[in-house]
Amino acid sequence: MPADLAVIGLGHLGLPLAQAAAAAGIQTVGYDTDPRPFTELSAGRSPVEGSLSAPDIRRMLSGGFRPTTNPAELGRVRTAVICAPTPLGADRTLDLGALGEAARALAARLRPHTTVLLESAVPPGTTENFLRPLLEEGSGLRAGRDFHLAYSPSRLDPGSRTHLYSNTPKVIGGLTPACTESAAAFYGRLTDKVVRARGPREAEMTKVLETNFRHVNIALVNEMAVLCHDLGVDFWDVIRCAETKPFGFQPFRPGPGVGGHGTPVDPGCLPYSSRTPGHPLRMVSLAQEINDRMPQYVIQRCATLLNEHGKSARGARVLLLGVTYKPDLADQEASPAREIAGRLMDMGAQVGYHDPHVLDWRVRELPVPRADSLYEAAAAADLTVLLQHHRTYDLQGLAVKAQLLLDTRGATPAGAAHRL
Repeated sequence: MPADLAVIGLGHLGLPLAQAAAAAGIQTVGYDTDPRPFTELSAGRSPVEGSLSAPDIRRMLSGGFRPTTNPAELGRVRTAVICAPTPLGADRTLDLGALGEAARALAARLRPHTTVLLESAVPPGTTENFLRPLLEEGSGLRAGRDFHLAYSPSRLDPGSRTHLYSNTPKVIGGLTPACTESAAAFYGRLTDKVVRARGPREAEMTKVLETNFRHVNIALVNEMAVLCHDLGVDFWDVIRCAETKPFGFQPFRPGPGVGGHGTPVDPGCLPYSSRTPGHPLRMVSLAQEINDRMPQYVIQRCATLLNEHGKSARGARVLLLGVTYKPDLADQEASPAREIAGRLMDMGAQVGYHDPHVLDWRVRELPVPRADSLYEAAAAADLTVLLQHHRTYDLQGLAVKAQLLLDTRGATPAGAAHRL
């Protein structure tokens, strides 16, 4: 049976969209240029680590979601949403290779009156200057006349019980007013509020602003945490006090590094804009530099704590708690835990880990021993480092059991552990 919607790209962006569409009663087909997602979904498993659960997948399949490897299915829908991954390349610019593959697959089957939406994280100008030409050349159709084209930045808060797809406003910027309204009609079936941007570039830049806002503010508190430690100031108490201000302040908290799927984008270095301003966002670059230094700072704190207690990092037994990028999820995307573990190994430490959501963990292709009994492992370790605060951790009990505890999340009671 033909579907109403095609989700192209069944990763961390596409799966939640497909889930929301199926829940709304929209007949949805899921396509990926990589055949692995089809195999996993057909078997009732999520192809993305730490994403949807097996029951979630079963509900999607029973609700009308159908994974496919047949690109011909893309030509039988009224709406196609491209959710291809755009990872950071070696030069720290977004890699649009997968987006190009998805666009070409769709273009070869694109029919008139189809609404094409892009949700991938991209530099401003990509929808008009990169995606549009691929779709037009491959289909012989013209965007804005023969088919609708719009951009809508993905807004996901994985694992959140508060910010759901249905109650998170959706920003939309269409190539023409008619494109915007067609996109609004689709997203209005999934979410309570639709926000219309002036065009695709404004919608794309919204994603840039939202992502960079997070990174810049995390960098600020990370840098202040280092300063406050050197000055003997309890920065966690400073945050507690500052967040009581009812205006002009939003609390962010430091940590061992920044993980997740959102990556900072510098729109001053865009490959697909004919009007690149040539003025890179220096604050974004500096924020990335600061955040990238945090794993090394954690290592320095580990070595100092061991030395202060008469121990060397070489040969020390170090237990890492929580190796995911976000609490209470299994997703390890860009988690600083792997870099921290690797640096500790380089220093000769014996590294183990515990994480209730990760049963097998590898660093540099080598398996890291997993602690079966958390309290016993903490008592046996020379140093225990809390990298992620999963709600199942009893930090007060851990502080009693651990020989030495470094809390990089400020989650332990004051005085119970050494805090970042």
